[in-house]
Amino acid sequence: MPIATDGPTEAAAALPTVIDPVRVERNERYVRRRFWNTLRANLHRVPFLEQALAAFFCATDPQTPFKAKAILMAALAYFVLPADSIPDWLIAVGFVDDAAVLATAVHAVRSNLKPEHEERARAALRKEQQMKPAAGDASGMKPAGNG
Repeated sequence: MPIATDGPTEAAAALPTVIDPVRVERNERYVRRRFWNTLRANLHRVPFLEQALAAFFCATDPQTPFKAKAILMAALAYFVLPADSIPDWLIAVGFVDDAAVLATAVHAVRSNLKPEHEERARAALRKEQQMKPAAGDASGMKPAGNG
């Protein structure tokens, strides 16, 4: 799923200019602690994982501006939250809110998403999919909720 990388957007212009650095740091710690487990638990259930991975790699890139990092970390924190607006265990609709939040964040900072973030996302997703068998197989692993 390619991610557009053109200039600033109306959405980015409408965002607040003051961002709480303490909250950004808290979100980053939370995301770094839970992101990979959430991703692995939902490999075969969430269609936007490549976009989530690209957002993660962009947000953790030291060259990403602080405002873009803050926006992406907030969206990724919502993705890894165990409880959110629509429970993720609901088949077919559980990740709709997560997808909407992430898509909005990506749209707002799309000029900061570089091709290398997308390439790393594709490679990481391929690697994870090769390592983890599909849900419901003989491994005894059950897909977890959102976090």
